Amino acid sequence: MYQHLRHKKYKQRTGKPDARGQIRNRVSIDDRPGIVDQKIRLGDWEADTVIGKRHKGVLVTLTERVSKLNLVKRVPSKHADVVTKAIITMLKPYQSDLLTITFDNGKEFAFHEKIKKKLNVDTYFAHPYSSWERGLNENHNGLIRQYLPKSQSLDNVTDKEILDIQNRLNQRPRKLLDFKTPDEIYSEMALAA
Repeated sequence: MYQHLRHKKYKQRTGKPDARGQIRNRVSIDDRPGIVDQKIRLGDWEADTVIGKRHKGVLVTLTERVSKLNLVKRVPSKHADVVTKAIITMLKPYQSDLLTITFDNGKEFAFHEKIKKKLNVDTYFAHPYSSWERGLNENHNGLIRQYLPKSQSLDNVTDKEILDIQNRLNQRPRKLLDFKTPDEIYSEMALAA
């Protein structure tokens, strides 16, 4: 008789949580060595992406924590495979000094294990909605916005323009570095190591 009454069929719940959009095997910033926070050694990097107006164009940004060296590369999309390939290409010349990379929780960093394997580096993830844990990189993204405002699409920006912005940032004397440039500090520390 109950089959003839009006009733709704309910989906039976399972005990398995939804794994879509979660980054597998992520290591929390809490597990990162304490020496990284002291900013006394070369080779600890922060990674992020900068998105253009209406999600047109993407920049991958990497910042070295001690020297403040900034690497910027334009990529066609925010897909994890594209961003992963860009990060590997950008950091390959610095691989001998590379120790850690800290990411935010964006899905574009989902293939962090591939980066870890290719570059032989430890990868860590900041807590969700805690941008201050990668404050240097966020600050550098703000410096990039001086040249490429949020109101501008990044689709029409050339690789030459991106390289020019990167060079300007790395050759800008910083009070924090006793008015030396990030290029100078990185070179000095790399030679001393």
